[in-house]
Amino acid sequence: MDNKKIIAETDRLTLRRYQEDDLQDLFEYLSNPRVVEFEPYTPKTMKETENSLKWRISTDEMIAVELKSINKMIGNVYLGKSDFNSLEIGFVFNEQYWKKGYAQESCEKLIELEFQKGIHRIYANCDPINQNSWGLLERMGFVREGHLKKNVYFRKDKDGQPIWKDTFIYGRLNEKENINS
Repeated sequence: MDNKKIIAETDRLTLRRYQEDDLQDLFEYLSNPRVVEFEPYTPKTMKETENSLKWRISTDEMIAVELKSINKMIGNVYLGKSDFNSLEIGFVFNEQYWKKGYAQESCEKLIELEFQKGIHRIYANCDPINQNSWGLLERMGFVREGHLKKNVYFRKDKDGQPIWKDTFIYGRLNEKENINS
């Protein structure tokens, strides 16, 4: 498959590193207010998307999700390295591809690979209002471990005051590693 750096594949998806020709597909979803509503950033301009793409190409923490049937990059999964042999997972997908199982399919494949490599724990932070995301986490076997009250803000109101948000914390342990625990 040309020069794409493939990480894994499912029947419908190719999970791979970002590449320069992903710019338009990335802009398509990062510029959508509904897609980034719960993200720590606002909709991105084309220039901001160009900068984001450069970072995504340079890191192994961002995985592009490509729909095989149309060779289109439709979203991404974030697997951020953390202390204690843990990873943080996150996902953002183009709204046109919501509710089709692509996020779950890509996340489950990556989780399986990371647990096979010996990762101890994968966790996620989620806005309690974002029921679609925490519902997906629960369907994938993540357990809600905490609810932090007004612990973070990404934006300020017109008076410059923080708009505080709550955070759900979800975690999933490597079952094979913890059989005797």
